[in-house]
Amino acid sequence: MKKPLKVTGIVVGSLLCIVLVLVAYISFFFPKVSPPSKITINATPEMVKRGEYLANHVSVCMDCHSKRDFTKFSGPITPGTLGKGGDKFDREGSGVPGTFYARNITPTNLKNWTDGEIYRIIATGVRKNGEPIFPLMPYLAYGNMDPEDVKSIIAYLRTLTPLEGNYPDAQFDFPMNLIVRTIPKDPTPSVRPDSKDTLKYGEYLVKIAACADCHTPMEKGKPLPGMRFAGGFEFKFPNGNIVRSANLTPSHETGIGLWTEEVFLAKFEIYRDSIAKNLPVSPSDFNTVMPWTMYAGMTDGDLKSIYRYLTTIDPVEHTVEKFSIQK
Repeated sequence: MKKPLKVTGIVVGSLLCIVLVLVAYISFFFPKVSPPSKITINATPEMVKRGEYLANHVSVCMDCHSKRDFTKFSGPITPGTLGKGGDKFDREGSGVPGTFYARNITPTNLKNWTDGEIYRIIATGVRKNGEPIFPLMPYLAYGNMDPEDVKSIIAYLRTLTPLEGNYPDAQFDFPMNLIVRTIPKDPTPSVRPDSKDTLKYGEYLVKIAACADCHTPMEKGKPLPGMRFAGGFEFKFPNGNIVRSANLTPSHETGIGLWTEEVFLAKFEIYRDSIAKNLPVSPSDFNTVMPWTMYAGMTDGDLKSIYRYLTTIDPVEHTVEKFSIQK
């Protein structure tokens, strides 16, 4: 009897050692990304303008890094909070594996960051101290961005009004505390296509806006095969209500296959109106986390390019229940 128990003890001990070695290896050797580049950005008015456009209307950095007022439709940014951060994401309110806070990205916090360190966190998700961030910020998508566009965003962030705002460090649930260290990778930058090539330019905009991240359903944090852009990704409101992303594929039955370019543009144009930007909603009304009021700031030309690209992706039949109210 003693021998089987001894063998079991050896097996369990060996497995425990393997696990501890694996944990130590991941903890010490990941994330595996290059050191911050030694760049100094010589900002021009044109760069700042481009960065402002990208950060507010395409890649919408200011969406998560500002306070949003969800007593109004689509949660427009609360005046005076641009870049302040502080939004809390946790398992109960947002369904994420841990507790995370959007960081302050105004010069109050970034004054101690080099341009290379800011570039690295945008494009790889690794902080200046070498620690990874949770991919709520779609850094894998931003890693595809043209380096000049990343630099333009950095130039714009340097011009924000300094605001105070310090928040607790991220707390990851196990095993996400290990998994998150393996996600960052060096960027694979692309060259921004000529806007006259509407198909390629539209694809570029969709990538750096990370549309697929929100419009692809996932299971255990992984995109479902064959469902890219098919919608159904769930977002939980603090009150328990759930909104799901729309099917953006050109399916005639459940997607946008029957939409004309004019219909697509109209979906955004409506939120350029000051009244539409401030529509009050009650907890039982349909609401959405999609920042319509920010995306509405895109030019018609960019929206047309996005529409052109979306019409070329594979159609997926997938009916989405857009909104569920907590009973």
